[in-house]
Amino acid sequence: MLKLVFVRHGLSEWNALNQFTGWVDVDLSEKGVEEAKEAGRKVKEAGIEFDMAFTSVLKRAIKTCNYVLEESDQLWVPQTKSWRLNERHYGALQGLNKQETADKYGADQVQLWRRSYDTLPPLLAETDPLSAANDRRYAHLDKRTIPGGENLKVTLERALPFWEDQIAPALLDGKTVLVAAHGNSLRALAKHIENISDDDIMGLEIPTGQPLVYELNDDLSVANKYYL
Repeated sequence: MLKLVFVRHGLSEWNALNQFTGWVDVDLSEKGVEEAKEAGRKVKEAGIEFDMAFTSVLKRAIKTCNYVLEESDQLWVPQTKSWRLNERHYGALQGLNKQETADKYGADQVQLWRRSYDTLPPLLAETDPLSAANDRRYAHLDKRTIPGGENLKVTLERALPFWEDQIAPALLDGKTVLVAAHGNSLRALAKHIENISDDDIMGLEIPTGQPLVYELNDDLSVANKYYL
């Protein structure tokens, strides 16, 4: 049975402040660090041994990946970082308080921005100082590739090539894989793996710092799914 483990990064500083984060490179909170370490301890207790680890280029996910591997005595495991595993880009909402935004635009509108599969948030202009186009970690990308905002549909479209080119081949090669990433990039991959409908994906929430284990068949269909 092939094995894949998802870990959503521990609680970030902006999670704790109830702010939209997206591609902003926010650090883990103290609670988030402990969540990530506890995830690693759970992995160790479960006897899961990784061959490869994948994460985003944002430090809250990278640090979570490191803590999980360190606490499970597997810090040596090869890691690959990719922007394609980044959190969903929340556009011009990034940095705003979620409750204040709901008070301004209405709870229904904010819920649509947050949970709808194909509704885009207000977009961030490429010329905005906060645009990822100004961040050197994305300098190798075509400027047209760097988003000004994403919904879950677009997040899946940019994460899927990484799944197909990197993660799926590793699994098919019999490797046990860790993916330490973000709520929405993991939700997008879960939608693909589990064949979740556009409507039902709105109800899927992946908790921070809690390892989600997939046992997969040889065709990468899901045989079993559980949290540690």
